[in-house]
Amino acid sequence: MDATTLTTDATSPATDAPTSAADATPPCLAVLTTAPDEATARRLATSAVEGRLAACAQIDGPVTSVYRWQGAIETDTEWRVLYKTTSARYAELEAHIRAGHPYDVPEVIATPVTAGSDAYLAWLGSETGAS
Repeated sequence: MDATTLTTDATSPATDAPTSAADATPPCLAVLTTAPDEATARRLATSAVEGRLAACAQIDGPVTSVYRWQGAIETDTEWRVLYKTTSARYAELEAHIRAGHPYDVPEVIATPVTAGSDAYLAWLGSETGAS
């Protein structure tokens, strides 16, 4: 059913119409990476926001990471960067992180944003160039 065939009769609600402004907003993602130090985290975050690959990036740390690498259990201090972006900008953001990251295999994990403030999600879309 397309928008031209939707009914506006109060007794027969249009089930295919968006339920909020967020439904009309491009799908948003929270993208996580870690960096070996604060300077790298700041550089990756700032350059992504400057390039409109993310609307914002939050840096926190230090955090302790425990992981298996090349057969050994490693423990390192890292800084976490959480980006907010749209699915349309994800591939560019991932490429940006990988190109500027000192790790052989940087963590890049994207999680869909399933709900959020309509105003915030609209802002996120506009700051990343989505409309």
